[in-house]
Amino acid sequence: MLLPLSLLFVGAVLVLNGLWMTGRISDREIVVINFATAAITAGVAILTLVRATGIADVRAVAMTLLFTVTYLWVAINRITDSDGRGLGWFSLFVAISVLPEAVRVLAGADGVMEIWLGLSWLAWSGLWLLFFLSLAIRLPIQRQTGLVTLASGVVTAWLPALFLLHGATA
Repeated sequence: MLLPLSLLFVGAVLVLNGLWMTGRISDREIVVINFATAAITAGVAILTLVRATGIADVRAVAMTLLFTVTYLWVAINRITDSDGRGLGWFSLFVAISVLPEAVRVLAGADGVMEIWLGLSWLAWSGLWLLFFLSLAIRLPIQRQTGLVTLASGVVTAWLPALFLLHGATA
């Protein structure tokens, strides 16, 4: 089960990106966690794809790679000093693309962790929408988006990863 590994680093990158967006971490320094998380989630996706036995595994890889590309893009934007508009438009694509996953998971949920996962997909969709509004549309909501990013990192990834790593079942 690789979910807790991915979630732990997604939690870390969301918390740190939230701090960065609120001015508490420098542009250059935030690159490290974004590259690290992109590499870890790409590794998880590759392992999952190699072991894939059906469409559910391929769907998990596709969803994971949406995170991977996002973090890779953030890191590259910081290195190249890009304005983020391309990432903003990609974020709209992702916000829309993950909505069916939220619906699918919630419709079939039969436990607390599955309900949490479905609600997390909704939260992540909303977060990517905020990135679109901030980066592509240029709404002045960077601080608010940073705070939502930080909170999302704790609630949707870091805490669930800790529960799963310490024996909770998914």
